[in-house]
Amino acid sequence: MPDTRHLPVPDALVGERADVALARMLGLSRTRAAELADLGLVTQGLGTLGKGDRLADGIVTVELPDARAAVPEPPVPGGLRVVYEDDDVAVVDKPVGVAAHASPGWTGPTVVGALAAAGVTLAASGAAERQGIVHRLDVGTSGLMVVAKSEVAYSVLKRAFKERTVEKIYHAVAQGHLDPTAGTIDAPIGRHPSSDYKFAVVEGGRPSVTHYEVLEMFPSASLVEIHLETGRTHQIRVHMAAMRHVLAGDLTYGADPVLARRLGLSRQWLHARELAFEHPTRGGEVRVTSEYPEDLAAALELLRA
Repeated sequence: MPDTRHLPVPDALVGERADVALARMLGLSRTRAAELADLGLVTQGLGTLGKGDRLADGIVTVELPDARAAVPEPPVPGGLRVVYEDDDVAVVDKPVGVAAHASPGWTGPTVVGALAAAGVTLAASGAAERQGIVHRLDVGTSGLMVVAKSEVAYSVLKRAFKERTVEKIYHAVAQGHLDPTAGTIDAPIGRHPSSDYKFAVVEGGRPSVTHYEVLEMFPSASLVEIHLETGRTHQIRVHMAAMRHVLAGDLTYGADPVLARRLGLSRQWLHARELAFEHPTRGGEVRVTSEYPEDLAAALELLRA
């Protein structure tokens, strides 16, 4: 079924081309907005708007085709909790083993699919398989993610992540003892030169900045709090590995398998612990904290013992 959106035209966009205005209102590319107009899916008053037609004051109606997969996804292991929700945003506590959205080669559960099954409608902005997604967590990383439910929230949050105004705090267990116990890792990250599925610190990579502080030390590892300034794929895992302090359980980046077995870890010890952002429509801070899931909490107790 198509998703019908009735959008009030902001004063600043009255008289603007339909494709330009819709791109801004829906957070779409101008090409995608033009495609919707060319398909006759954009109307205002009693008439259909072409991509070059000018918007008038009032309401513009857009029919967004439902491009979600018809095949139901497998259930989310352990469930997916919505820890904060209003008309514009939802913050979820994502379990391990769940992807943010569908992608080639992934047949498991996703945040988008789980929310759809729970009746949570996300913003239509973005590619069809990742509508409402403004940032992501790895499949093997648990913790907090914010998703957009309204088009305005999508645009504002995408900009907030791009401008690095969202506070993202992670907890991780790294092998060994970090020296110094607090600092900043500023090293570019790109594709690993010999492994397509891995990333590495490489010359010419994308700028990547990680701030860390050791919270607790054990004989073989350290509990570390991490503030991400940038949000590159595998950033924490790559930066810790580059410091020769691979995350416990992260066999992809060279973690000690003996320690992983002793701690009962089948994935990296990494959790998106806290998330804070300015609310996209009403202002004011939204701050949410997530407790450690059972596997990480059990591993931590073994280290403390």
